[in-house]
Amino acid sequence: MSIEPEQPLGPAGADHLPVRAPRAGDVIDGFHLDERLHQGGMANLWRVSHPDHHLPLMMKVPRIKGGEDPATIVGFEVEMMILPMLKGVHVPRFIAKGDFTTRPYIVMEHVQGESLRPRLDQAPIPPDEVASIGARVAIALHELHRQNVIHLDVKPSNILLRAHDGDRGERAGDVVLVDFGLSRHDHLPDLLDEEFNLPMGTGPYMSPEQVQFLRSEPRSDLFALGVMMYHLATGERPFGAPSSVRGLRERLYKEPIPPRAIRPAIPPWLQEIILRCLEVQADKRHASAAQLAQELQNPGNVRLTERAERAATSGKFRQFKRWFAAMGAEPVSRSGVAEQLKRAPIVMAAVDVEGATSELLDLLRETVRRVLVTEPGARLACVSVMKTARIGMDELTDAAGRSLHVKQLVGLKHWARPISQALELDESRLTFHVLEAPDASAAIVEFAKRTQVDHVVMGARGNSALRRYLGSVSSQVVAQADCTVTVVRVPSEVVGDDVPF
Repeated sequence: MSIEPEQPLGPAGADHLPVRAPRAGDVIDGFHLDERLHQGGMANLWRVSHPDHHLPLMMKVPRIKGGEDPATIVGFEVEMMILPMLKGVHVPRFIAKGDFTTRPYIVMEHVQGESLRPRLDQAPIPPDEVASIGARVAIALHELHRQNVIHLDVKPSNILLRAHDGDRGERAGDVVLVDFGLSRHDHLPDLLDEEFNLPMGTGPYMSPEQVQFLRSEPRSDLFALGVMMYHLATGERPFGAPSSVRGLRERLYKEPIPPRAIRPAIPPWLQEIILRCLEVQADKRHASAAQLAQELQNPGNVRLTERAERAATSGKFRQFKRWFAAMGAEPVSRSGVAEQLKRAPIVMAAVDVEGATSELLDLLRETVRRVLVTEPGARLACVSVMKTARIGMDELTDAAGRSLHVKQLVGLKHWARPISQALELDESRLTFHVLEAPDASAAIVEFAKRTQVDHVVMGARGNSALRRYLGSVSSQVVAQADCTVTVVRVPSEVVGDDVPF
């Protein structure tokens, strides 16, 4: 199909002249074009307004001139299919769309905030900032993956940071993912895979499996995030900026220079995380974006391997072996995003190590053990709450002068030791957290939300009139948590004072 330059498609089969390119002041399906925000090679972005919508709006209009890359048109179709199905604070709100048979466009929330692209010009940035940015992006990716979508074009220009709090739980600094033209939805046709036989993505950020034409691996997004964190931490790209398929394939066998060899101030735990994200085989990366976020938020719990101390790339012989293995290797197709996430849940054990009876602690431990047996890829986060006063000073030590925080942490590790020994959990699958907060239920719910917990297991004592009136911690967690909550109770326990859980 051929049309005049700058002429968008008119109605199919119309015998009049095509509609001219949109201009400021035009009205399209009730949306007033106020200002062109960006003119790109594939689409123009317009700030628009509508009498029925008070949200800041943006319209995306593809540039269809004739002779353009067909993948850009298909990509716009893909985004028109996927964006209306997405929800949550980490994606723009969808408003409306137009069809290619009349005038194609997408109207969405105009997210107020800058992209991460300017941060690359400031690189290298401090390691704690790299970790903070990486954790926020990982949380956004996990929410996307939970909606059966793999982004497949994660890069700084496609990541926005909200500038203001919003009316549906948005917070300033939240990551918003944009541009879903290369994305894949488990429950929708993959038009790009069906119509093209070329790697799809942005050269510096494409995962090895994308280079090999596999688009069904959610950990491709973790590879791209690893590339971005590497660049932010070192000021350099791990694989350069290849522009050919041959150049892209080098990442199948060439290792990136270890970040600490470029910038020695980078801590070993951050190099461990970044190089794990950049593993050629997806199975060697973090099992999910949620597990990656948890490590970035808790660097003290990162299990260090030889990656952390790596000081140089491998020699030529090992590189040749990797090249030879890559020549005939093809990535294994997965069953889908949802199935993979089920194999890598985060289980949280909320344990009252100070107040619960030994019978309740034993029952809670056995329940957690059974959950982990049925979830061999799960990660266990053991959490205890150290209650603090809302007003006034708290005692930080016991009568013997020992730190109450450390004492509670030791008790938490002692409680978990039988589970760790029985299931042979390594350090990468087991973490411990003592939360200091005046409200135990709020602390548990907030931790579960922040670390993308899939299943909370906690204990509770028998019911009493006072507990029913005030509401127990466990009942509040059940009511407020967004994930599965299992509450265990010892049937023979006599009713006593309320405990946290």
